[in-house]
Amino acid sequence: MNRRGVPGLAVGREAPVTVAELVNAGPLAGARMYGAGENPVRGVRIVDEPSVFGTVAPHTAVVLTGTAASGGWAVEMAMRRAWEQAAACVIAPSGGLSEGSGEVLAERLGVTLIFVDEDPLVVAVRVASAAARPDAARTQLVARCATRLAEAGASARRVLGVLNAELPGTSVAFHDRYGLHLAGRRDAAAPGRGGRWTAEVVVPDQEDGVLGTLVAAGSSRSPGWPSVVRTVLGLAVAPMMAWAAQERLSASRDFALQTSLADRLLTDTEVEDDRVIALGWPVRGSLTAYHVLPLAGTGDAARAQALITAALGQVPVMERGGGWGGWSATAQDELTESLQGCLRTMPWPCAGGVGATVEGLDAVGESLLGAQAAAFVAGKGTVARADRMGPAELLGALPAGALRVPAAVVLDPLLRIDRDGTLLETLAAVLEEGGALKAAERLGVHRNTITTRLDRIKSAGFDLDDPATRLALQLACHVMRR
Repeated sequence: MNRRGVPGLAVGREAPVTVAELVNAGPLAGARMYGAGENPVRGVRIVDEPSVFGTVAPHTAVVLTGTAASGGWAVEMAMRRAWEQAAACVIAPSGGLSEGSGEVLAERLGVTLIFVDEDPLVVAVRVASAAARPDAARTQLVARCATRLAEAGASARRVLGVLNAELPGTSVAFHDRYGLHLAGRRDAAAPGRGGRWTAEVVVPDQEDGVLGTLVAAGSSRSPGWPSVVRTVLGLAVAPMMAWAAQERLSASRDFALQTSLADRLLTDTEVEDDRVIALGWPVRGSLTAYHVLPLAGTGDAARAQALITAALGQVPVMERGGGWGGWSATAQDELTESLQGCLRTMPWPCAGGVGATVEGLDAVGESLLGAQAAAFVAGKGTVARADRMGPAELLGALPAGALRVPAAVVLDPLLRIDRDGTLLETLAAVLEEGGALKAAERLGVHRNTITTRLDRIKSAGFDLDDPATRLALQLACHVMRR
């Protein structure tokens, strides 16, 4: 071997290995690196004296030895010459330069500096082998990640910890099925800026399609690195699925545990719990509450939970107001339709309610109250929406005869002059439709006819311009026409 070069360094068609890859899981594992390490390594050059730098090609790993490594001044000069030659990195024996000075110099010149404890000549041979066969070096990293992931066990956060620790220059996060960040590094959620690349691998859900997505992003200029990252992310899919299945099985067996977890989320929206991710619950973005109310006593909670999640997907199910409630990221119309289907599968007669759509867990409590109120006024086997509840829906929840006598008293002046019921029908139409024109369309008569009838109603002593009077009359009309 020539002391001034290592033969056979051509990389061929394989994407070149980067300096960071060499240090994190290659022949330089355990070495101390200062700098980003993003440059590709296409060859190795042993430099034992300054004059050799004239033959150093770009993207070459420079290994210092002899005179070129004898003292801090020599290493500093080598760093400057390496920068001039666009070298990939400088590898120097430990002790040639203080580590503090090396860090400052690497940052100032933008050249990665690596300190090694082994014989520089032995290191040069290893780096040359990795540069000539980059895929072999990457295989070593993949194997190491596979071992670490197996050791991490069934925990999403431990799996993400391994990925972020073992993939140099890469940020990894886990997003839910709606694309919202749940765990891992948040900067992985902002790809595409400043030349950053991304790699994504979907984590399937054994029950309903997709649990979420592992997302990685980085700025490495190595064309082969994203492919390596994608391969490693693929290794994490199995432990993520096993972990989710384990947590869901535990939650399905213990309804009280699931209710407790959902209650904790409502009182503390910053709760970080692996089980929330495993269960696939939506915790950010637009959320809509639902409520299922059994009409003949209390049903079996565990059975209800199974039927609700079968119809609505992975949503929290907790005991509330004599029934079961929770929230979903599904839009109101779709959620209403799914809940309607859920009621048909219930072994007990039930009513359903859907609350208003809100943003984030902070406001879900309000939506839950609306869903519960809507379920209370809904009829058997039907679903009511809180944003569409009016006097008719609210009155429907009361006993049929509870308000008939008070309503008759309110309308008595009108009923005494209304021989055929047309005035009562007209008044109800005007109040419910919000005006004479729509009331005329509803009743199929001319607008002037409605105006004439309204004059008779007002002559009976009713001030239709007074809001309180209008409300009382609308409620009374609804009761008398039931």
